[in-house]
Amino acid sequence: MCGRYIIRQQAKALREWERYGPPPFLESYNVAPTQQVPIVRLRDDAPEFASVRWGLVPFFTRGAPPSYSTINARIETFETAASYRAPWRRGQRCLQLASGFYEWHLDRHGRKAPYLITVADQALFAFAALWECSRRADGSVLESCVHITMPGNALLADLHNTGSNPQRMPAIVRLEDRDTWLRGTPEEARDVLKQYPADLMDAFEVSCRVNAVKNNDPGLIEPVMRELARA
Repeated sequence: MCGRYIIRQQAKALREWERYGPPPFLESYNVAPTQQVPIVRLRDDAPEFASVRWGLVPFFTRGAPPSYSTINARIETFETAASYRAPWRRGQRCLQLASGFYEWHLDRHGRKAPYLITVADQALFAFAALWECSRRADGSVLESCVHITMPGNALLADLHNTGSNPQRMPAIVRLEDRDTWLRGTPEEARDVLKQYPADLMDAFEVSCRVNAVKNNDPGLIEPVMRELARA
């Protein structure tokens, strides 16, 4: 499960995304559920950036966020789950931008510490995600998204060992697969959902200040330890 992540406005990283249009400005070191987040999606067969709610609001709830969590959709069930099957079948796939994400590790002494996980070959990468449009009774529209999660690779299976959904990781889209996720057939898009290689990821412990959503500053991503300690 991925419940917090970061987005950094680095010029080189943003240039890699300019082909999809002008990226919306957002820099956050503690992105949390229900916040507005940047995505790339297709509209009339053309890519566009959009800002939507993180935490999918199904069309059938008429704009009311459900009582259950919809920030992550499991790869095992997203094609059939009531909240996600409609956007999947409609081809409402999107790229949810991130520069890194947090997971928590519980050591043998019962100490629970946050780690920041980054991707070595993409400074600004994307989770494979779905977007939805839910219309309220007054006619206003709420747009939202959910990203897909899967069993963790060797790094995440070891690190992410606590919480309600341990040993999982977000589905990170490879650079060469971005257009396939957006434009491919359902079969082609489904095939994009693979574990990101552990040797292309890095993880280090960061401050427990990230536990509080109100904290949002560069100090959150300063390493407490340079290497992952599997104590």
